[in-house]
Amino acid sequence: MRRLSILLVVAAAALALALSASASPTASKKLVGTVGPGFTITLKQGSKMVKKLKPGKYTIVIHDKASSHNFRLKGPGLNKQITTVGFSGTKTVKVTLKKGKYTYDCDPHFALMHHSFTVS
Repeated sequence: MRRLSILLVVAAAALALALSASASPTASKKLVGTVGPGFTITLKQGSKMVKKLKPGKYTIVIHDKASSHNFRLKGPGLNKQITTVGFSGTKTVKVTLKKGKYTYDCDPHFALMHHSFTVS
């Protein structure tokens, strides 16, 4: 019985160590954006709209649901068209966000489809 207890403690410690190693603080953070099908554009972290982020590396997944729209992200040193007009589907990019103000928009419908957030 004592050996089984020791084995369980060792196994639990090994699992905890493996989980903490996989949750590296330098791991990329994920943002998910959607453009379309109507005149909507969003960028979320989890279930919340992005308003403020910390500087760092991010993975951005964009779900473009209408070929009449695109998704562009602009900010300090960044002007990235992630999806293009004519495309519908999903694209994934990695970006490094620096301190400053960022805007994401649909170029042809900018007046209706744009939002911004800050990185600080």
